[in-house]
Amino acid sequence: MTDNNKRELTPFQEKWHTIIFEANTPAGRAFDIILLVAILISVVIVMMESVMPLQEKFGRLFHILEWVFTIIFSLEYLFRVWCSYRPKAYITSFYGLVDLLCILPTYVEAFYGGAHFLLTIRILRLMRIFRIFKLVPFLNESKQLSLALQQSKRKILVFLFFIGLLTVVLGAIMYVIESEHNSGFTSIPVSVYWAVVTLTTVGYGDIAPITPLGQAFSALIMIMGYAIIAVPTGIVTVEMSRIRSREDVDRRVCPHCMREGHDANADFCKYCGNKL
Repeated sequence: MTDNNKRELTPFQEKWHTIIFEANTPAGRAFDIILLVAILISVVIVMMESVMPLQEKFGRLFHILEWVFTIIFSLEYLFRVWCSYRPKAYITSFYGLVDLLCILPTYVEAFYGGAHFLLTIRILRLMRIFRIFKLVPFLNESKQLSLALQQSKRKILVFLFFIGLLTVVLGAIMYVIESEHNSGFTSIPVSVYWAVVTLTTVGYGDIAPITPLGQAFSALIMIMGYAIIAVPTGIVTVEMSRIRSREDVDRRVCPHCMREGHDANADFCKYCGNKL
């Protein structure tokens, strides 16, 4: 082990580290594309298995294929840990946790049952497609959107708190208006549910006011809903306009903290400060 607990790798491990964790080389790109295809196929199999006629006809085949993919992904996960400079950093990273969650349901299903269809979480691994196919513009935009959401977090939380209070008030008012004439508004919580559905302009129609005053009030709430929907959009848009940095984001993975999304001209990791 060297400084900062960085593990020394053999030349063979370093070669596979580049292939598995990077997409800058033809071998790394091919590895990840093959992996993505396998993930897609395994997710489709799980989805098809939920269709009863297909399950009855091809159930045994689905079961065999599921175990084949689980073993493949398990070996791939162990291989990533083996050729990582910092195994612990990879295991606790976002992609490391997703990789682990992709294989656990099959083993849980084998011992306890009930977790099989959670295997569709494998679709999360397809997020790697952004770096595999070098969709740098999408990376830049996702980086800006992420920063905008982080910077507007407090404003959005205050907005949501206000909306929560507003729905309680509107639900209570509608309960007072409709409760004596309408069997649907049986309590204030039910009325609050109606207010949420109406304010968000979803309109399930399972509960509806029948009095003229209630109908007029609900029309007012629906109009308010259209105005309210624009508020969080405006908050995020303003924050995005303030983000001026448009530096390219490359696909390098820091060997120290296992994080990616660095600027194209960066020599050091912006998260841990170690050399890339």
